[in-house]
Amino acid sequence: MHRIIILLVLTVFSLSGMNIGMADELSPWGHATTSSQPTYEKQKVLYDLTTGDAERLANILARTGYLSKLNGDDPFNSKIVVIIHGDAIPFFTIANIKQHQQLMGLAYSQTLNSVIEFRMCQASARLRGFKPADIHGFVSMVPMADAEIIRLQQEGYAYIH
Repeated sequence: MHRIIILLVLTVFSLSGMNIGMADELSPWGHATTSSQPTYEKQKVLYDLTTGDAERLANILARTGYLSKLNGDDPFNSKIVVIIHGDAIPFFTIANIKQHQQLMGLAYSQTLNSVIEFRMCQASARLRGFKPADIHGFVSMVPMADAEIIRLQQEGYAYIH
């Protein structure tokens, strides 16, 4: 048993010595390498949006926009659906446009190439006192977020929370 442990330790040290030339005191394992840029296409993705935090929403919108770009901004080749419910609903209300105009402008602009769609849970909006007339026009209403998420997953959409 001791021989196996010693052999294992010696093997690890000999293999780690191969990268010593690329390592330094602050990065003992060397530095990350970049691989060639992969091609992304034909991706169907759904984002489950529930955050009530403007900074997190901005981050999610940046990610959806970048994902669309990586897929060539091609509405015939990829689709991104953002399902809005819970604490995220107030961002998309017409009454809050002054507070969230920059975020809503970004969200609206992402819908112009038809790759990204925003769908809101009508049941959740109703519980918060909102009707479809209270929500920005680039958002479509669906009966229930959970049911829509399940339906999209059945259609092959990847789930991102």
